Amino acid sequence: MNLEVVGITVLWTFLYGYLIVASIDFGAGFFSYYSYRTSKEHVIQNIIKRYLSPVWEVTNVFLIFFIVGIVGFFPDTAYYYGTALLVPGSVAIILLAIRGSYYAFNTYGIKSREIYAFLYGATGLLIPASLSTVLTISEGDFIEIQNGKILFQYSKLFLSLYSWSVVLLAIVSVLYISAMFLTFYAAKANDLPALEIVRKWALIWSAPTIICSLIVFYSINLHNPEHYQHITELSWMFACSFLFFLAAVYFVWKKKNYGLSFICVMVQFAFAFYGYGASHLPYLLYPYLSMYEHFTNQSMAVALIIAFITGLLLLIPSLFLLMKLFLFNTRYVRGQMHPKGE
Repeated sequence: MNLEVVGITVLWTFLYGYLIVASIDFGAGFFSYYSYRTSKEHVIQNIIKRYLSPVWEVTNVFLIFFIVGIVGFFPDTAYYYGTALLVPGSVAIILLAIRGSYYAFNTYGIKSREIYAFLYGATGLLIPASLSTVLTISEGDFIEIQNGKILFQYSKLFLSLYSWSVVLLAIVSVLYISAMFLTFYAAKANDLPALEIVRKWALIWSAPTIICSLIVFYSINLHNPEHYQHITELSWMFACSFLFFLAAVYFVWKKKNYGLSFICVMVQFAFAFYGYGASHLPYLLYPYLSMYEHFTNQSMAVALIIAFITGLLLLIPSLFLLMKLFLFNTRYVRGQMHPKGE
């Protein structure tokens, strides 16, 4: 395995971690606001707050690692994506700032809760929608180079079927992943009223996830037939993803093995996410950026790989400790202790 493959695999692993952790966070934000509007806040909020309290600070660590790494391994990405992501990237940063302010205001008890609850719920859907534009842009046809200058075609992006299908899939996937986790978490807490509600949400958002995935496959075929051909060559990965999806939904439907169900969800998205990434190679931005032609020098690559693998080895035990002390601590899950052990 060459350095390019090792480098992109490490980066993709960080991005996959962000996909799972951030999806739970973003979806919980939307469900929090939805429960507030439907007068079910008293049933759902305890479960959501117990999860978010110790976790929200570390959610963006995966994303920061990925952004730093992609520029370090492939320096030209800053030049190409810097222009293309000027607007959607700026929007995502603003939304993340708004979301962070909610945590601060909520923690310290601001009185006008409705506006902050709305912003919290809205950013839970808008952030993944804005970040998903990166995947759309990477498929090509949205950037033109004239006289050495990059021109981004915003009109093509907003009128593209593929662009909107990716945005829709991002939103639906966030709600599906989050609902599945909250179902497991409510069962762990033995909170039966909350479990019944979030279980319904998990089942409701399961079918749209598959439907939106099929729409994305169809739109990729129209937008970038070469990439679609590579996807068909890795069809076994997407077939495995679908099988794990069926297993996850089956357990939730039968009201059993909620923990195993969420593991199936993680494996489902792992197969789909890594399958998509592998089929996209060698292009990082079709057809301008190739991972072989725009890779950093060997010394820098080795140093970055060591640093990022070390970071991953430190991050995983830290998350495990966080889950052990709080998320899956029986007393904490059932509301018998606070994040600081008070």
